[in-house]
Amino acid sequence: MSRIGRMTIKIPDKVKVTSVPGLVNVEGPKGKIAQKLELDMKVTVEKNEIRVERPDDSRRARQLHGLTRTLVANMVQGVTTGFSRALDITGVGYKAELKGKEIHLALGFSHPVVYPLPAGVTAEYDAKANRLTVKGADKHQIGLVAAEIRKLRPPEPYKGKGVKYAEEIIRRKQGKTGAT
Repeated sequence: MSRIGRMTIKIPDKVKVTSVPGLVNVEGPKGKIAQKLELDMKVTVEKNEIRVERPDDSRRARQLHGLTRTLVANMVQGVTTGFSRALDITGVGYKAELKGKEIHLALGFSHPVVYPLPAGVTAEYDAKANRLTVKGADKHQIGLVAAEIRKLRPPEPYKGKGVKYAEEIIRRKQGKTGAT
């Protein structure tokens, strides 16, 4: 039996979980999340805990057991505490500015890059540290938004200019040496 799949998920106060075959809805203080799941996986809600069960011991069912439990646990965590991803913007003149539901980025191009934030995602910008933080309830969506922003100007290996994750380490190259 899957070690992760057999663990129960505690439902905190102010969180409402409903489950029908193939779909789980979680609603809490930070928002609502709905997730399609495999029809074979059985998600049961009892009192204040969630249990994920698999139909048999086939290879596919074993693979999906831990995944399904983790997806549901991330949904519960997302609507209670939320998720965030920090991005560092490095380079002379590189900066970000928040205007409503849009991020205006100056990334060394001849024009500012405008990135519209999807529904359920918010952003904060610390001008001193030049750090953009993306926040929301859906872990998958936060990861996608952070990856799309990073993709606008990935860090380059010589000077390290660009947008990188806060915990990311850029391997720097030495560059040319003067041959005199």
